[in-house]
Amino acid sequence: MNKIHIAIVAMGLLASACNKSLLDTQPHDKYTEETFWKTPEAANAALTGCYSVLRNDGIYGGKGSNNATALWEETMSPNAYYKTNGMAYNSIASGQQMPSSGGIISSRYADCYGGIGRCNTFLKKVDEVPGMDEKQKKIMKGQALFLRGLYYFTIQNYYGGVPLILDPPDMNTQSKLPRNKREEVVAQVIKDLDEAAAALPLSYGAADRGRATKGAAMALKARVLLYEASPLLNPGNNTAKWAAAAAAAKAVMDLGGTGYGLFANYRNLFLKVNENNKEVIFDVQYMFPNQGNSFDLICAQYNSNAPLLGLAQAYYMKNGLPVTDPASGYDPRHPYLNRDPRLQGTITFPTDTFQGKFVDSSRFAITGYGVKKFSVYDTLAPSQAEKDLKGGQSEINFIVLRYADILMMYAEAQNEAVGPDATVYAALNQIRDRIGMPHFAPGLSKEDMRKEIRHERRVEFAGEGLYYSDIRRWKTAETELNTEIYDFAGNVLEKRTFNPKRDYWWPIPQTEKDLNPNLEQNPGY
Repeated sequence: MNKIHIAIVAMGLLASACNKSLLDTQPHDKYTEETFWKTPEAANAALTGCYSVLRNDGIYGGKGSNNATALWEETMSPNAYYKTNGMAYNSIASGQQMPSSGGIISSRYADCYGGIGRCNTFLKKVDEVPGMDEKQKKIMKGQALFLRGLYYFTIQNYYGGVPLILDPPDMNTQSKLPRNKREEVVAQVIKDLDEAAAALPLSYGAADRGRATKGAAMALKARVLLYEASPLLNPGNNTAKWAAAAAAAKAVMDLGGTGYGLFANYRNLFLKVNENNKEVIFDVQYMFPNQGNSFDLICAQYNSNAPLLGLAQAYYMKNGLPVTDPASGYDPRHPYLNRDPRLQGTITFPTDTFQGKFVDSSRFAITGYGVKKFSVYDTLAPSQAEKDLKGGQSEINFIVLRYADILMMYAEAQNEAVGPDATVYAALNQIRDRIGMPHFAPGLSKEDMRKEIRHERRVEFAGEGLYYSDIRRWKTAETELNTEIYDFAGNVLEKRTFNPKRDYWWPIPQTEKDLNPNLEQNPGY
């Protein structure tokens, strides 16, 4: 039997040697570049991969263990504190970041390019897919252009100019590219967003919720132009840039067929039951067990996005006066009484009720404060299913662009372009009406209105990761991050520093410079 077996094997080897085509087989357990782009279903899977990077640790987080990047972004600002310095967030907040810091500094750079590479590949290869419906392909290309614009906007916002790559990844041609000027990157972002807006629909059916729309592309363009008009990037205060930003925001406000508006209840806007409501223009979608996040774990247990006293004090009294105004009625014995409702809709504090229990000063031991926004947890005791959510088990979507921001962007840009006209008041007062706060006082100067708008942005978007970029673009970070930070009782937690000659931009990660010596480092690093 052994001899027969050997003979059969030998004959088989001989036959295969004579017929090489028997060896030319395709693997059935994986795809190659040549075999993937064959069906519309494959193209849709590739587009999903372009979206998937949004949930990477370096962008909005969720894929990593106990990760909540979107919430930790706030801790680089005067609003919150990350005591254990996870992902080097507190290094940035305290002005100690370096090219070798790692964490968010290295992962954001790499993940942005990961997303860019996927979008570039999709845009190049989708035309090769047979059987594609041309109308649907146009919409899919629009989504990829929106995402590429978002990834490039994000990376230049933190690092400045970076290599501008519009082709699929190719180590031979791209690995040693120098940095393009930041303005060149932004010009491409605007081009991508304009093309995306022209290709995308106003909305989708229920099965495609979360995909980029025409309104999302237009809203992101408004944010890009607002940043470009701001003092950091517009030191000469060219009012034409402010006017362009105002026009872009107004275009979203006037866009028919979207149904955009303010959701009636500020706190409930951020609950899972109200996801995809009329205020949401674009968000990052989560669904357990396919892909959850750890927002609830971070907010209720880890407290690694702990709010600071400065944020709590920033909320006005219900009568519209700051707590420092003697006429406000502020009572330091009852510091959270009769305050702007957004305070209690965003954070929890000593003497509050949270998860059905009284909150004392030890409940959130880091600063005394906890976060409610983007969490299911609030005053009432949680349901049995939600009482002990672990890492990766939360499902609340993270809102990247919402209609309130469009109103605020318009008010800020229009005020800077022409002053506080009636349209500025109208936009701001819509936001105040939702929470039952008094309208802004008539007759404010441009300078006084600017102060009110900046304050309003801080409290409206607290916990949403925007304030760090706001104080950078306003060039106020050198003041707001050069100070001590405090817990609820006024105890000093640490002294933060900010070097205005260096810290408005992050360093190019050392890991990237090791791979590409042609990447010029940012000044001061």
